[in-house]
Amino acid sequence: MASAWDEEEAARALDGTDLIIGIGGDGTLLHCARVTAPLGKPVLGVKLGKLGFITEINEHEVDRMLPRVIDGEGWIEERAMLHATCGGESFLALNDAVVRCTAVWLANVSLSIDDVFITTYRSDGVIVSSATGSTGYSMAAGGPVLMPESTNIIVQPICSHLGLRQGLVLPSTSTIRLTTDGRDGIVLSIDGQTERPLMSGSDVTVSASEYKARFLRLRPRTYFYSSLHEKLGGTRT
Repeated sequence: MASAWDEEEAARALDGTDLIIGIGGDGTLLHCARVTAPLGKPVLGVKLGKLGFITEINEHEVDRMLPRVIDGEGWIEERAMLHATCGGESFLALNDAVVRCTAVWLANVSLSIDDVFITTYRSDGVIVSSATGSTGYSMAAGGPVLMPESTNIIVQPICSHLGLRQGLVLPSTSTIRLTTDGRDGIVLSIDGQTERPLMSGSDVTVSASEYKARFLRLRPRTYFYSSLHEKLGGTRT
């Protein structure tokens, strides 16, 4: 009915819709979540990509699984989202909000939590991640993995040379402020899909969103453990 990558077009197609079927990889599902979360619409992800952490079924299972969905089977998994603001703009993110350097030098990024200064990172950047994003960029940077329905927020530096090197796991009530200092080539990246350039002294504020991404699941509620084992290099037995 609409391309998830054109979020404005997709949003206009949602009137009267009870369930959205998102067809693609995890990138497509990120777009779907940002469009559907403000309306509370659930998404069933059909995997065409390679990894598929968020998707529920693959293209070869549609004929067998879709009748079960139509018959009312399944359960709704709610995932926390992030609300980021910068320069008068607001953004909704399912995975993460990342302040990072696009050049070959390190960025100076100061971290404050609930208006309390914590540290200044001299690093490639800083990731603020949800539980969903904890298996993505944050994990690749050495961060912890959170269960999908966790509401905690991760602050994870990227290759930190100075400042805290360990990630922080914060409660959902936290307000995180990242402030850039003294370098060009710094950007704010939302879910790896939307970017905004940042000037020296720019503030990026990240907190938990009031909206939840809702995914229709047919697998058992314990699916995430086997999914971790399978998708992160384990061998299924």
